[in-house]
Amino acid sequence: MADDTITVVISDDAPIVRMGLRMIVQSEPDLTVLAEASNGAEAVAAVRAEQPDVVLLDIQMPGVNGIEAARQILAGTTKTRVLMLTTYDHDDNIHAALSAGASGFLVKDAPPERVVEAIRAIAAGDAMLSPSVTRRLLDRVALPTGRLPDLSEQDSQILQLIAKGHTNSEIATDLRLTPATVKTYVSRLFTKIGARDRTQAVVLAYESGLVRPGS
Repeated sequence: MADDTITVVISDDAPIVRMGLRMIVQSEPDLTVLAEASNGAEAVAAVRAEQPDVVLLDIQMPGVNGIEAARQILAGTTKTRVLMLTTYDHDDNIHAALSAGASGFLVKDAPPERVVEAIRAIAAGDAMLSPSVTRRLLDRVALPTGRLPDLSEQDSQILQLIAKGHTNSEIATDLRLTPATVKTYVSRLFTKIGARDRTQAVVLAYESGLVRPGS
C-alpha cells in the first residue's frame, strides 16, 4: 500500500449499502477499504484494530448507533476522522453527530463523487457538510458573535467559498493558490472571526450577511 493511500472503514447495517460504498471507494486509486462493519460496536472494534484515516458511519444502526460509535472512536487517541452517512438530515442527528466530533455529514443521496471528495477532504483535515445540512445548521448552531470583524478582500473570498461548501483544495484552485497556503489562510481566518471550526465559520458567514441562502 502506498504511503499516500487514504484508508477507510465502512459501517452500515445494510449489506447493499456497504457494497455500494466499497465499490465507490475502491474505484479510486488513492483510496482503499480496510474493513466493513454492520453495526456501531463492530465499527469501533474495526477502527481500533485497523486505525484507518476515515471511517464512514451510518447513523441508524442496531445496538450501538453511529453517533455513539463516533463518540467511542473519538474518545481515544486516534488519527481516524469520522464521516457520517445517513438517509435522514434531521436537526437532532446533525447536531448529535457534530457534537460527537464528526468531521463530515452527508446524506446518502449524495453523488459518488461527493462521497469521494468528502473522504479526501476529511483525511486532509478539512470538514465536509452537505448543502442541506448547512441550511439546517443556520437556525441551531450557537454563534460566537453575529458580526464579522473587518476582513481583507481575500479573507472575505475565502469565507464565502467555505460557506458554499468548498474544500481547501477547491479554494486553492479558485484563488490560484497552493493548498498549503490556503490551509494557513483558513486557520488565520478562523482566529480572526472567532470561529472554532468550519461549521461555525459557515454559520457566521450566513448570519453576518456575507453569504445569503441561495447565493
